[in-house]
Amino acid sequence: MSENEGVRLQKVLAQAGVASRRASEELIEQGRVQVDGKVVTEQGRRIDPETAVVHVDGLRVQIREDVVTIALNKPYGMLSTMEDEMGRPCVGDLVRSRKERLFHVGRLDAETEGLLLLTNDGELAHRLMHPSYHVKKTYLAEVPGPLEKGLNKKLKEGIELEDGPAKVDSFKLISSVPGKALVEIVLHEGRKHIVRRLMETAGFPVQSLVRVAVGGVLLGNQRPGSMRVLNRQEVGGLYKLVGL
Repeated sequence: MSENEGVRLQKVLAQAGVASRRASEELIEQGRVQVDGKVVTEQGRRIDPETAVVHVDGLRVQIREDVVTIALNKPYGMLSTMEDEMGRPCVGDLVRSRKERLFHVGRLDAETEGLLLLTNDGELAHRLMHPSYHVKKTYLAEVPGPLEKGLNKKLKEGIELEDGPAKVDSFKLISSVPGKALVEIVLHEGRKHIVRRLMETAGFPVQSLVRVAVGGVLLGNQRPGSMRVLNRQEVGGLYKLVGL
């Protein structure tokens, strides 16, 4: 790329929603911006937004306007597929009108509600799903109560399932009423129905299940079936999590 090609760095940062052009110039001046792993302090540097990797304060910024990552609150009963030949409700129905060709990052089974990420960033999706990156997922599960003493320890140490042992990163009782308990389960496993199988084998079959977080991205108070585009901090946090 010659010096006259590309887009000025401060303009790219402003378009990506980092800061105004003037404030972006100050960020560059303060040495807080990296392009392809190197700190840039000179003003007017031109970059190719299609190929450059830009970090601000150590967090990667998605500078391509055609790349998007979305948080969906998947409703109960909906399939985590982009289409279904039997015509059953699926995630693809919700994004059909969007111009980007999105794909789902992992799956939630039909009976599980909650946070499902959709993106057209192939490398990000691949790494988020790859077991070697240990991306933590947080669930709220309703199980029969009362819980047995030592269940926490048992789940952390691991339980033998038919396809090998599985364990949680953390397990916490949130609330309980007679006969029922609400628990928070954090794990980085991605095997099919892992939370349900784990809890069933432990003797506490899941009655309802909601995924409330993936890494640092939280479901919050999003309505079932609603979508929102992740903000810069959330996207940067996901990149950091998977070493991008």
